[in-house]
Amino acid sequence: MTTTSVANLAGLLQSGALIPYLGPDMLSLCAQPTGVPADPLTLATQMTAKVSVPHKIRKRLTQAAQFIENFKHRKSLVQLMDAAFAASPTPSPLHRALAASGTGLWVDTWYDNTLATAVAEARPEGGWVQVQGLAQSEHFGRWCGAYDSHGQSLAELPATTSTQTPMLYQPLGSSTPASNYLVSDSDHVEVLTEIDIQTPIPTAVQAWRTGRSFLFVGCRFDDQITRTFARQIMKRSSAQHWAVMPNEPTRMEARFLEEQGITRIATPLADFAAELVQALEATTPAALAA
Repeated sequence: MTTTSVANLAGLLQSGALIPYLGPDMLSLCAQPTGVPADPLTLATQMTAKVSVPHKIRKRLTQAAQFIENFKHRKSLVQLMDAAFAASPTPSPLHRALAASGTGLWVDTWYDNTLATAVAEARPEGGWVQVQGLAQSEHFGRWCGAYDSHGQSLAELPATTSTQTPMLYQPLGSSTPASNYLVSDSDHVEVLTEIDIQTPIPTAVQAWRTGRSFLFVGCRFDDQITRTFARQIMKRSSAQHWAVMPNEPTRMEARFLEEQGITRIATPLADFAAELVQALEATTPAALAA
């Protein structure tokens, strides 16, 4: 990736034309190890070390979570998730740079609160909202919960066509502020049954994405669930997107990138992060507007 290309991405982020879409590998950029699982396999391993699960599904996160929910209780599953994500990783420079950038929507597809911490630090005056996916087993009929910058529950989601309020969208939920998790097979089935007609995706997110591009960082698309969420969240956005993927994509990932108009950036994540942070620091939303 050339410096000019990274500078271009930084400019798009600062102008609000590019939406960061973050995955679990963003945790690899954090300096202090916290024990927070940074991929589905590690999370499944942590959970099944505490609860007996059939051997054949011990490494399959959604299936292991479903077994725990069925044979223990939903509360047991939530408690295990809370324990896995109890620590609050110190945000990396890239987390902080993205939080302070001119973008108005961040999409975070893992359960930790690192980006939320960075946004809170970058915007101490508040004025931003956190919108999270909700499990139908706990919130039947409600697809999303909304919280203000202090973690207080909001009675209503942001206005349906609003692109004024900065929004952290976490479609799979998060450990904070309310232990909302989409993690079991049934959690995903409920959402994926409706996602093609966009019902689970807040209309404010749909408004934000219109005509904008996405930058995928720390993500893989090597299973159907991650591809489906990305595809539906991107729907009716720009035709041009980018994904930082240093490892060679699988056949299905390569097909997904081609179908969705996503340009692969093969730069190692740590190197790309350093370049993008430098480029973001070299410009500001105010400078772009001048």
